[in-house]
Amino acid sequence: MKIVATNIPDVKILEPKVFEDERGFFFESYNQRVFEEVVGYPISFVQDNHSRSVKGTLRGLHYQLPPYAQGKLVRVTIGEVFDVAVDIREKSPTFGRWVGETLSATNRRQLWIPPGFAHGFVVTSDVAEFQYKCTDYYSPDSEASIHWADHDLDIKWPLENRPLVSTKDSQATSFINAEYFA
Repeated sequence: MKIVATNIPDVKILEPKVFEDERGFFFESYNQRVFEEVVGYPISFVQDNHSRSVKGTLRGLHYQLPPYAQGKLVRVTIGEVFDVAVDIREKSPTFGRWVGETLSATNRRQLWIPPGFAHGFVVTSDVAEFQYKCTDYYSPDSEASIHWADHDLDIKWPLENRPLVSTKDSQATSFINAEYFA
């Protein structure tokens, strides 16, 4: 597995070693021991999620507050998305900065987003299937979101038109009014 650095050291891109031939391909999509070596501490995933979205769908920027904060290992198995992680850890040197990466079924990249980050993605292909592992269970009472088009964050989403967003995401709070991680 190859590890690619991002502008925020705690967010990591993982590229699997892929074995391809005339029959197709094989790769190890997850290995607990290797993953923990990459992030540098023990991780326990408790929930897997899977979504399917059409082109132009934007989901996010979502996060859960402690004690239900979630780390996420995300990947795309069909199509392509532009995936974003925003550092919302107040004491972090990268607080308020974001990382954006293209994840696709073709590049097979995965993105590790630790607890303390808001997360979102926009679908750039006709359709995309997005899968992710979570380090804690979904807790509706702990969920929060930051508006995807927040001016202070100035995320450079690759949008052709206004995105398709849920009512909840369209009513998300601004970055300046969001609850952060201490």
